[in-house]
Amino acid sequence: MAGAPPSAAHFVRGDASGLQIPTDAATLAAGGAAFLTEALHSFGTLARDNRVTRIGDMQPCIGGSTGSKLFVTLEYARPEPGLDREVFVKFSRDFKDFLRDRGRHEMESEVRFAELSALTNFPIAIPRPYFADYHADSQSGILVTEVIRFGTGAIEPQFEKCMDHTITDPLACYRVVLSALARVAAAHKSGRLGGEVERLFPFCREAAIAADRIPWSAAELAERIARYADFVEACPRLFPEEVRAPDFWTRLKAEAPRFLEHQQAIKRFLHKDDDYIALCHWNANIDNGWFWRDGAGALHCGLMDWGRVRQLNLAFALWGCLNGAPLWVWSDRLDELLDHFVDELQRHGGPRLDRNRLRLYMDLYVATMGLAFLIEAPMRILRYLPEAPAMTGPLDPRLLACERARNQRHISSLFLWLWHRHDFSASLDAILKQNT
Repeated sequence: MAGAPPSAAHFVRGDASGLQIPTDAATLAAGGAAFLTEALHSFGTLARDNRVTRIGDMQPCIGGSTGSKLFVTLEYARPEPGLDREVFVKFSRDFKDFLRDRGRHEMESEVRFAELSALTNFPIAIPRPYFADYHADSQSGILVTEVIRFGTGAIEPQFEKCMDHTITDPLACYRVVLSALARVAAAHKSGRLGGEVERLFPFCREAAIAADRIPWSAAELAERIARYADFVEACPRLFPEEVRAPDFWTRLKAEAPRFLEHQQAIKRFLHKDDDYIALCHWNANIDNGWFWRDGAGALHCGLMDWGRVRQLNLAFALWGCLNGAPLWVWSDRLDELLDHFVDELQRHGGPRLDRNRLRLYMDLYVATMGLAFLIEAPMRILRYLPEAPAMTGPLDPRLLACERARNQRHISSLFLWLWHRHDFSASLDAILKQNT
């Protein structure tokens, strides 16, 4: 049964390599140097006449929303160019944390992406993959990559999600991430990645339409909207003024059922134009990038954490990049950033997209995704931070220190603010009119 726990030994047979792969740190230690030697040989990372002789330190890596993670020190029989002694190990599973373990399915595509990046001349910087495999029946997998050494040499310290007030120039960061996303999509659309994308990430339109649906009945959706309205009333200092007004909630309650009723039409509209569908990172917020400046002072970035990578509507990727940005980016600079993405995509060999169509796609995606997932943010925030009603505002140190609550508050309040500002109902009317 999919999602069933692995055996008591915590080894499962990888679907790609056929190796017995570990699903947690203890089993990795038990498999030892022999497992890692075989794994790195199978992936072509380690020369056949070389081997891992010892696993040294294994230090937990805290952060991220799925799986458990480690920094692991290795010793080899002999050094090789480009072969690091310290590697990053990520498991799809976290048996000690239900919430992290719930996202175990996301690594399945990340493992295929490791294969893609190893087989192709990938157009942007990513962590070099050393080994990756996944067991679909138990959704258990392991990914071994190089370590990105934040805050050393030319690399900036890691930026945290929804903490842009701590960054000197967040707009510059978003511009280079959007450039990276455009280069990935352009490499796919221009054919520079060959047939590997279609083999490893085939696009099934009907499956894409069926995925990530609003799972509630009309009554359940109304209940969740009412619960969110109560939460905003209890925590007014955490939300923008526009979404605290009773008129906003009256409007949301009236408009939201239309998106539930017409979600099939919305999904078909979002997936009908092939020019807007491309391989891309699903969640390229700035915490999933690393940044450095070249000798001329120009900013560059690489992207990591490729869970759920797939062919998707590029507006989804833009939302995944920008949903941690402050409201001023959305209110004052959104069109500028969309124009930058459109120009970069074309400059690197992709099709010329229409910025207003991207905005329309984004509005419809944010509306449906928000009603499917973000509408439950109050429950999640209170689970992580029961004292939320006592917070003094979005920059309250207690909120900022709680990553999960901080991210849920920021992204879900952005969803509400965009519903107020962008007139999602008019966007829905526009596509329904096209279909009549």
